[in-house]
Amino acid sequence: MRPLDGKCALVTGSVRGLGLAIAERLAADGANVVLNGFDAAAGITALQQGLADRHGVRAQYSGADLRSQSDIDGMMTEACAAFGAVDILVNNAVVRQAAPVEAFDAARWDESLAVNLSAAFHTTRLAVPKMKQRGWGRIVNVSSIYGLRGAVDRVGYVVTKTALVGLTRAVALETAAHGVTCNAVCPGTTDTPVHLATIEAAMAAGGITREQAERQVLAGKQPSGRLVSADGVAALVAFLCGPDARDITGAVLPVDGGWSAG
Repeated sequence: MRPLDGKCALVTGSVRGLGLAIAERLAADGANVVLNGFDAAAGITALQQGLADRHGVRAQYSGADLRSQSDIDGMMTEACAAFGAVDILVNNAVVRQAAPVEAFDAARWDESLAVNLSAAFHTTRLAVPKMKQRGWGRIVNVSSIYGLRGAVDRVGYVVTKTALVGLTRAVALETAAHGVTCNAVCPGTTDTPVHLATIEAAMAAGGITREQAERQVLAGKQPSGRLVSADGVAALVAFLCGPDARDITGAVLPVDGGWSAG
């Protein structure tokens, strides 16, 4: 028996990057997976089939737009219809907008709140009743180093990732007596496509190695001088969802190469 056999895990923002790494690891531990995000239909089909073939699980896809409450409602209803309940909820989806506060327009602000924060509230609100009824549930919110530290030109990201920490603590206290845990992970700069592109640009511009580029890009931030492993973050999420983490709830766990320690 794998630790998550028979469980259903819904991971938002999981068709690439960190979300996909998390979905892969949960499937490896036996969980059926609901993927979510935007990609071409052929790519989605390949992801579903790959997860099913590699791990002997069922993989479902929802194209829910997390800016829409009705889409979120539909995604949760479909997941419950397919698997009985969402046992594991990983709120990972994110939009990143870079601008100083005076140039951060209302539409971008509203989108940041909707995708990065409100979606996590709505999925949690809808998942918790069955988790309580079954006496078991795992919620993991993917915050960020910027949920622990401020940064310039990232007001939407910093505010929403910080608020996710508050959501985590509030939900943890409300569900602690019901066999449900709620925790947050706070990755630093991770080896996902958005950051790898920056590293590759630095390599090309300076004619330097990847190791040198990582140290250059991360200087003054991530003391390890290297990108955080997406697989390492996924392993932590999987541990938090497993039986050995039943007494860990309300925790906010940095995975940041020492960034938050300074």
